[in-house]
Amino acid sequence: MIALVVLLLRRPADGAQADSRLAQLPETIARLEGKTAAMDSSVRESLALMRKELNTEARSGREELHSKLTQLSESNVQKQDQMRAAVSEGLRQLNEDNTKKLDQMRQTVDEKLNATLQTRLTESFSQVTDQLTKVHSGLGEMSKLSDGVQGLSRIFSNVKARGGIGEVELGRLLADKLAPGQFLKNVTVKPGSREAVEYAVKFPSQSGETLMAIDSKFPQEDWERLEAAYESGDAEQIKSLGRAFESAIRLQGKTICEKYIAPPVTTPHAIMFLPTEGLYAEVIRRDGLQAEIQSKYQVTIAGPNTLSAILTSFQMGFHMLAIQQKGDEVWKVLAATRSEFGKFGDLLGKMESQVGTVQNTIQKLSVRTRAIDRTLRDVGQLDAPEAAAALEFDTIVPGLAEQTGEEDE
Repeated sequence: MIALVVLLLRRPADGAQADSRLAQLPETIARLEGKTAAMDSSVRESLALMRKELNTEARSGREELHSKLTQLSESNVQKQDQMRAAVSEGLRQLNEDNTKKLDQMRQTVDEKLNATLQTRLTESFSQVTDQLTKVHSGLGEMSKLSDGVQGLSRIFSNVKARGGIGEVELGRLLADKLAPGQFLKNVTVKPGSREAVEYAVKFPSQSGETLMAIDSKFPQEDWERLEAAYESGDAEQIKSLGRAFESAIRLQGKTICEKYIAPPVTTPHAIMFLPTEGLYAEVIRRDGLQAEIQSKYQVTIAGPNTLSAILTSFQMGFHMLAIQQKGDEVWKVLAATRSEFGKFGDLLGKMESQVGTVQNTIQKLSVRTRAIDRTLRDVGQLDAPEAAAALEFDTIVPGLAEQTGEEDE
């Protein structure tokens, strides 16, 4: 409306028309305001109507959605019931089918097991029969082995035979660890005695060589009685037989000390060899027994493994001694080389003086050469081709030879 008023005011016209329009302006404005109010009320009514319609439509939409959700839920419940029934029916049929198939499989397996069992039983009985036959033949061999064991028992019951077995084992260990020239067999080590030790290891010394006696002992009876007492579990018997076993070991140590230790021919110590590890273990089990024999009789007790370790240390000592001897020889060679090197130094000094004389002579020759060169400086020179032609060695040398021959004649 304001824009219309402004437009009317700005519109060009004559004065009478302008006045008439200005007089009509309030009426026009009133009409426009009335129309505007009517339009405003119409718009409000339209908006209220639209709001009511929207609210109605929204309410109907919510009700429709609620009803659809209710129907959908009921439909889902029905479908779930149908699916549950279908699954239950399927599982029931599957269970029936599995039961039928398991029955068929059980029947098949039973038939195969029966057939296999019959076959295996037949084969097993045949194998058992064969094994019984072999056992019967083995019993015959066991009887032969029993005879051999009895023979072996008779051998071990014989003290001399047991000593031979220990001596063979001792000889085998010495042959494995030492060179043949490093030990002796059945040698008398004590002067004025006829007792010969089974083996003796040779050690180099200032007087030549020193022997270490190694003698094998096998107190089987005392040991076997002690082992039987261990099996029975009788404490008193174990104690008494243990004292008897210790006495036997002490007696053997004393015997070795009295017969085979005689310094300086022998070393101040000897070795008692026990052929079995079980016998050696029983000695070690006795508290202080080995230390007592070693300190009182200077005898070291050794089993197969212990003696092998001792012989290995001896072998290393022999190697070190050989290396030391070789080292002494090397020092002697170096000493001789040193004296020869002194003589070489003297000769080198003489050669140096002679070389100085030669250098002086060469210097004198150089001086004479320069003097001759100064003397011949004024002599004319020839070109190289002329000089070559003038010095024809093929013609000059034969002539010189003829002249030399004539002079010789």
